Order: sequence, then structure tokens, then C-alpha cells
Amino acid sequence: MLVRWMRCSVVDRDRFERGQRKWAGLPGEPGFRSQGGGWGRGAPDTAHLFGFWESRALYDSFMARSHDRLAASQGGSFRDAEVRLFEYRFDVKLGFEPRFDDTDVLRVAHCLVREDRGEHFAHMQAKVWNPAMAGSPGMLRGVFAAAERVREFLVLSMWDSAAERAKYRRDRIERLALRAQIGADIEGIAGDVIDVEPRWTV
Repeated sequence: MLVRWMRCSVVDRDRFERGQRKWAGLPGEPGFRSQGGGWGRGAPDTAHLFGFWESRALYDSFMARSHDRLAASQGGSFRDAEVRLFEYRFDVKLGFEPRFDDTDVLRVAHCLVREDRGEHFAHMQAKVWNPAMAGSPGMLRGVFAAAERVREFLVLSMWDSAAERAKYRRDRIERLALRAQIGADIEGIAGDVIDVEPRWTV
């Protein structure tokens, strides 16, 4: 499964929101699974969108045939768009489904891992971080994915409320980071907490 993450700075919210409605045509595209997202808390007017596709080949076919037509209505409504593609590696909590209808908050972590530490980082994600997140009340599901460049990873988790996400406290995260030897693995990490916009869900 392919995970597509788009992040952009919105300069015209009304036009951007209207344009999002055009993406309602995506379910007719071969290989499309779902799309959703919302507004990031880290910077004003930052929009995040996550799309799920059965394969890179089917996604590339969509990009060549239909993408520009669907995207045209949002032209000029945003700037500094970044699109990153990742391949699914494993669930963060067993039973992952690419759906947003029951989700209030997303947490995305974009990790750049040191040379030769990619497999250790993935192993620690599975053995240390995943059980901790899976056991947190309100954590619905998540996905761990890797870019073609093996040093780049995405961790996306879905939560049923901002209040429950807040319980995953900093002191606990610090203890987990020590267990996972994250300092030896990570060269850089960026992320955001995202308030899901239900009208964007396809």
C-alpha cells in the first residue's frame, strides 16, 4: 500500500476548501483507498492531506490521467506544497484500515534515520513504540511506512480525541525514547498534530 502525504501553506482558505470538494471523485479511480486530513497545529494555515493507494503503479496512473483535472480548482489557494510518498511497512496498532470517519486527531512524525540504522529504527518502532501507542486509550490505529530512500520513515497515528492524544505524555515519551535508543537512530524528526477536517474525507 502506498501512503501519500501532502503538506502546504494555504493562502486562500475559502478557495482551498471549495477545491477539496472536487476530490469526491477519487473513489472511482483504480487503486484508490481513501484520503483525509486537516489543519496542523504547528503553523497557521498549514494543511496536511494523506492519501492511500493500493500500489505505486496505480497511483502513478492516476497522476498521469486525472490528477490535474481534480486539482485545478485549488490552483492559487496554497503555496510551498510538499508531496512525499511512502510504502506501507506495518501497522502501528493491529488491524489498520485507511479510514478517517471516526478520527478526531492525527499525529504525524517524519523521521530521517542515520546511515545503517534503518532496520534498527524499524525494529524499535515495532517492539517499543507500537505497544505503547497501541495501549494508549483513544489511539485507534496507525501505520509505519518507509520512503524509497531507506533512511526516511513516516509514522501516522489516528486518535479519537485531542484529549486522549494529550494523555500520551512527554515524560512517557522520554522513557520510551531511551529504551528505543532513539538518539543513536535519528538524525532529524519533524511532525505535527492535525485536527481532522471531516469535509476533506473521501
